[in-house]
Amino acid sequence: MSRIQANLVLLLAAAIWGGGFVAQSSAMDMLGPNWFNGIRFGLAFLAVLPFAWREAKNATRPLATGDVIAFLVIGAVLFVAQTLQQIGIKTTTVTNASFLTGLYVVLVPAIAVLILRRRPHWIVWPAAVLTLLGILLLSGGSLSGLTDGDLLVMVCAVLFAVQITLTPIAVGKSGRPLALAALQFGVCALGGTLGGAALEPITTGAISGSLTEILYAGLLSSGLAFVLQIVGQRYTTAPQAAIFLSSEALFGALFGAVLMGDSLPAIGYAGCAIMFAAMLMVELVPELARRRVVIA
Repeated sequence: MSRIQANLVLLLAAAIWGGGFVAQSSAMDMLGPNWFNGIRFGLAFLAVLPFAWREAKNATRPLATGDVIAFLVIGAVLFVAQTLQQIGIKTTTVTNASFLTGLYVVLVPAIAVLILRRRPHWIVWPAAVLTLLGILLLSGGSLSGLTDGDLLVMVCAVLFAVQITLTPIAVGKSGRPLALAALQFGVCALGGTLGGAALEPITTGAISGSLTEILYAGLLSSGLAFVLQIVGQRYTTAPQAAIFLSSEALFGALFGAVLMGDSLPAIGYAGCAIMFAAMLMVELVPELARRRVVIA
């Protein structure tokens, strides 16, 4: 796969995730967040399992214990992130949720410092300040405008940053992207089902009433898009991958406006623009500097 093809794969994943915010929001009218995640990731697990099985048959070596542990950890991080996002989206808009989730683009370098012991590029710090300004404007110019749902989605963005940081490391060591996808979906399905059984009522009517959203979130937003992310990140640079994946914020805002009638005040759109500019800065500036050094 060429780098251009990989970037297009990531763009497709971002578009699917953007539409997923609408499905996640609509499903909350019928299902609790844990049951929704349990069912959607159960579908994703079943959809990916045959491909993971074929990958295992063609593999040159079995998965090491360390690989399995890493996959399970990534799955646990994804489970907590998706749970917080799903709970948060009940009390925030699709537009807010999509842009606040996109904060992971700024957070990935900071998480990499803690995990990989790499010093961040200087551009990370002004980008972080711009991001905070963007959040302030997105909330209407006052921190009191942020809902509890917005705060949960912001925590979810930190966890997504961890998942994005760990994914290429785990796949690079194991060479088994589909195994990672299947195991992380299995963890999310089990966690969501257990949480739903303990905390949330459920009826067959609730499931049938949100079947369209479940199928979209399970087969496309979870099953397909996360696999596209894992595969695409193997064939492109981290800066380019983050840029294309962060476009989920724009797709989320677009789908929220078209399908759910979400709207923002003018200052909110300015906040969206500033946040997206920060996302681009933190990835583009280091890449351009590296290219200048190579040319020199």
